[in-house]
Amino acid sequence: MAGTPQYIRNLNENLIMDALITQGTMSRADISRQTGLSKPTVSLAVEHLIDRNLVREMGPADNAQGRKATLIRFNETAYYVCGIDIGATRIRIALSDLNGEIIAYRTYPMVVQETYERAEATMLELLRSHMNELLDENHLNWDQIQCIGFGIPGVVLPDSGRINRIVDPLAGLEEAFSLESLSGAFPCEVILENDVNLAALGEYRSGAAAGYPLFVFFSIGTGTGAGIMVHGQLLRGLGGLTGEIAEMLVDDGRRLEEVLSADGLMQLAKDYLDQHDELLLEAADSGADDLHRHLTPEKLFEAARSGEVEALDILQQYSQKIASALRQISVVLAPDLIVLGGGVGGNGDVLLPLLRQIISEQFPVQPQLICSKLGEQAVVTGAVQVAIQQTMLNLQQEAME
Repeated sequence: MAGTPQYIRNLNENLIMDALITQGTMSRADISRQTGLSKPTVSLAVEHLIDRNLVREMGPADNAQGRKATLIRFNETAYYVCGIDIGATRIRIALSDLNGEIIAYRTYPMVVQETYERAEATMLELLRSHMNELLDENHLNWDQIQCIGFGIPGVVLPDSGRINRIVDPLAGLEEAFSLESLSGAFPCEVILENDVNLAALGEYRSGAAAGYPLFVFFSIGTGTGAGIMVHGQLLRGLGGLTGEIAEMLVDDGRRLEEVLSADGLMQLAKDYLDQHDELLLEAADSGADDLHRHLTPEKLFEAARSGEVEALDILQQYSQKIASALRQISVVLAPDLIVLGGGVGGNGDVLLPLLRQIISEQFPVQPQLICSKLGEQAVVTGAVQVAIQQTMLNLQQEAME
């Protein structure tokens, strides 16, 4: 097909699409100057793109003199994509147009059954129900959805799309969240990716890491993981295991995730309180045992913000443990930037001053350290981006057929 008139026409259309997506609204003359294509070629290609609903005319340009040119723009609402973050405690769903503009965002509780007899079917039904609800609310149907990007807190095998490990609260649901299962449950293309990798992509495209050539997204929450990007590309490694820092061992032989996860933080706090036998929160006035039963990461950080000495001591110790992991990452990769995120890591107002001091005093390599700009939407933002990339690739290939 190479060299045929149809092939050349399709190349021209894709070139025009790229120009419109990059530059925004343009006249046919602008497109001709931008792409180097002749005006007749541009006019013919634009008419075909209008027929495909991929571009639209926006009316006359506001030029002061002469015949007013008709402006053309990419039709970002020709189709839509979704990003879904399957978390240990929450399901987050974002609906986006083809420009990456999130037009709807919903959060749902993660409901894990006591038994896994029907876990796969139940979970897929739940996800499909949430999607149907979101589409109905926005007056859309499945024909308008081109692709869904899923983020999962586990290792996704690149070749098969299967999950060979997953964060503990979701253990047993590996099959339900495999690429095969998800693809069978939704009437559109599905992409499955590790959630921290997607968060890194989200921060690179529209968050705190925009423009950085080498950075690490370090997520600390129910689980612990890292996404590493080099010149805009995710590092995956053998079996997709790059960034699985949860498997690093600390001095006492424990896995890093056992130490840094939300449960690890709570164990550190419990051990500290057992040793000091002091109250941490004013509300907990019935003794340390009562405090142990009610302490959460959220309460611990709030206590630190209020200046509670015990909370600050606990988080100082915790920061030393985080810093130990960051040091190993820094001396191996020497990243320009490390972005902290996740339910625990996202408390940058408390953690960053402690960590930055340690870095300045102890690190031979001192990357910039900041907190996630996208927060809880980091994963769905990255999921939307991969869904858009795949959709645009499909539209280009469709034109070539």
